[in-house]
Formats: sequence, C-alpha cells, structure tokens
Amino acid sequence: MARPVKADPARQPFSYPLKRAFVEPDWTRLPGYKKVTKAEWESALWQRQHSVKNVKELKDVLGPFLSDELAAEIVEDQKRFATMSLLIPPQMLNTLNERDLRGDPVRHYMLPIVGDRHKEWPNHPRASRDSLHESEMWAVEGLTHRYPTKVLAEMIATCPQYCGHCTRMDLVGNSVPQVAKHKFSLQPKPRYEAMLEYLRKTPSVRDVVVSGGDVANVPIAQLEAFVSALMDLPNIRDIRLASKALQALPQHFLQDDVLAAMERLARKARSRGVDLALHTHANHANQVTPLVAKATRKLLELGFRDVRNQGVLLRGVNATAKDLLELCFSLLDFGKIMPYYFYVCDMIPNSEHWRTSIAEAQQLQHDIMGYLPGFATPRITCDVPLVGKRWVHQTAGYDRINGISYWTKNYRTGIEADDPEALTRRYEYYDPVYTLPPEGQERWRRERAAAKTAAAYDAGP
Repeated sequence: MARPVKADPARQPFSYPLKRAFVEPDWTRLPGYKKVTKAEWESALWQRQHSVKNVKELKDVLGPFLSDELAAEIVEDQKRFATMSLLIPPQMLNTLNERDLRGDPVRHYMLPIVGDRHKEWPNHPRASRDSLHESEMWAVEGLTHRYPTKVLAEMIATCPQYCGHCTRMDLVGNSVPQVAKHKFSLQPKPRYEAMLEYLRKTPSVRDVVVSGGDVANVPIAQLEAFVSALMDLPNIRDIRLASKALQALPQHFLQDDVLAAMERLARKARSRGVDLALHTHANHANQVTPLVAKATRKLLELGFRDVRNQGVLLRGVNATAKDLLELCFSLLDFGKIMPYYFYVCDMIPNSEHWRTSIAEAQQLQHDIMGYLPGFATPRITCDVPLVGKRWVHQTAGYDRINGISYWTKNYRTGIEADDPEALTRRYEYYDPVYTLPPEGQERWRRERAAAKTAAAYDAGP
C-alpha cells in the first residue's frame, strides 16, 4: 500500500512543474507586426531597424491596445522622471500582455509611466546618478577596478534596449530631460588599449567582466579582438560577457558572423585554460522564449562554460516568491540559463517605486530556498555603495525604523587606498522611505526639507 505523499505540490506555497507553455509568442497578434514573416522576425537587422524609439512608434505596433491615456502617461514620464530614453526591440515588445499593458510586468520596467512613480517619494534623498561610484574607481577610462581581483570593462555606452532602472543611467544611452549623460572622452581603440595595458601591469586581476552598455552593440570584430587580447594575458582566468541582448535580442547571437566569432573565442579560451561565460539580464518569466533558449544552446554548444542570469529585484515585476521562482525555473528548465544573482535595485534617481527594502529582500531569499537545486538558487544581493556585492543577510546592523542598513568591507578600492578606517567603517544603504514606519518616514521628510532650505540659501536671492 502506497504511503501518502506529504510533499504534494498542491500543499506547497509554490507549485511545480510550471504550467506555462514554452512557445514563442505570436507576434502577428500585434497590429504593427501582422505581416511580419518568420524570416524577418528572426533577423537581427530587422529587429534593430524596427526597435521602438518613441510613443508614436509604440502606437504603430500596439494600435488600439495602447490607449491614448496610457500613451500620454508614458510621454509625461519621459518628460518628468525617466532616466533612460525609449528603445525596445520587437522581441521584447512581443513579451508584453497587450490586453493589460498597465498591469504588465515587462511594461512596468521597460515603459514606465507617471502613475507608476511613488507620489511622495519618487526619489530617495540620498540617491545619486552614479550610485556605485564606478567612474570614481576607473583605473583608466571605462575600466572600473572595484574588487581586488576583478575589473569591469565598459566597452560601449549604448544597448539594443534601455531599461528604466539602469544602474549606469549616468553614462549609458541618450540624454533625456532629467539626465545629461556623460560621454567617454577617448575613441574606442585607444580606450581598449589603455584597458589592456593596465591589465598587463596589474597581475592581481584575474577576472574581467566585459560590459557597457551591452556587448551586443560592439562591432563583433572589435569585441572578438578585445576578448582575444584579454586571453593573451597570463593573469586573466575568467571572462564574462554581459549582454541583456541574449534575452531582448537573441537574434543577434544567432547571426553567422557572431557565432563564428564566439566559436573562435570559446576555442581559444579552452586552449588557454580561461573560463568564458555570458551573463544576461531577464527580470520576468515571460521573457524566456524559445528563441532565447536557442541562442543560449548555441553558446553552450560552442564551449561557453555557462550562461547565467543577473536580474534585479523590481517591485511589480519579480519581487514576490511566486514570480521569482517562476522566472528561475523558466530560466533553468526552458532556457538552460543559470539563475545567478538578483540585485536589490540600486539607489539611482527616480527608482523608488521599483526598489525593495533589505528586509523584503531577506524575506524573499528565505522564501525561495529549497525549491531550486542549490547550484541554481540565486543569491539575492545588495550592491552597497563603496563596498560592493553583499548577500542581503550580511548586514552588520539594521535600523528598520529609519531604513538604514550597515555594512562592512574586507578590501580597499582606489578611492580609500590611504584611508586607515576603510576596513573598520560601517557603510550605509537606505531602504525606500515609503516602506518605513511613520516615525522613519518623518525623519526623511525633515532631511528633505532641510536640504531644500540649504539649496535655496545657496542659490541666494
């Protein structure tokens, strides 16, 4: 006689297996894509040429599904709050639920509207444009040396798509009314050579994240030459290519010239004993489609060690255990993409409605444990300014009333190289004000008022 199964899925907070169908959404359901052929859809060039750059083009795609009211809210948000301009490939637009655009999670972070923003706290008083101080840690222009053995190489300042919550909104993309973007002063070739020369002289670095922007926007010959040159350095053992385009524009990674370059790089990596991986950025299960899986499979077959996902916790997108587990299982089962990190959304301007508190992130880490294999259970991480990545349970202290978490660090960056207290100081990170109890919110109201008074005084009569 069989014993009753006490792990009955119906009795669990999250039910597995997934119920979603793993199919490419039918793009012809959208008015603007009714006549688009399969060959056109699977063309990276077609996708780039038909990426949406403004609300008029969005209306051409969505037709009556985009109400005049919602369109006006997008326009207003671009004028008043958005830190990134509009740029969305058809592939990503096709993952929207066109019948509920206001409530759609992908729309929520790719096409923010005025109604999404928190009315009192659209912006944290301590938010800053380069909240992680990356440019202050540039060893040479575009090369951030933030960790003892790792660097970030920002090859380009553009992407095939722009996410509303972009942590590099200070540099990446076109200027918008709220943000005049910084620009690289050097041309690509001398910038890349300066990066390589620094790495030749710095044998303590073994790990390079090649990013931007997005490496999918770097001409493939330039990308291959740079990554190949990295492999020629005896100290470089790990190379990670960072590209949201694997999820947003998988067609790019299915082009013959791109695949040929990736194959050459994978072959050279194996011969040199270098681990080569690709990191992408999917924030909702709807974005994991068969084309994404096809591109991922190609990279793995070529010899990439891993394809991993680094998402961001975003309220209204993936900040519940159900949504996060649905995404992670979709990545793992369908996409063959490893769930890796989920970052607490950084403290950039006008990001408050997306951000979660550290307490909420800690609860999420608790709630997703035990479902996924241990090797595929993502770590929920806070990228603490002047500290770096920390698991959300690594706080050295936490004032939940005022929403201030305290963190310590165990290495120096160039910023505090001569600071005797760098390794003993406690560094602060701030929760969204609206998540705090009344007394905590009142504390930040006083700080905000004092800052306005000081700014008015400095401005003079």
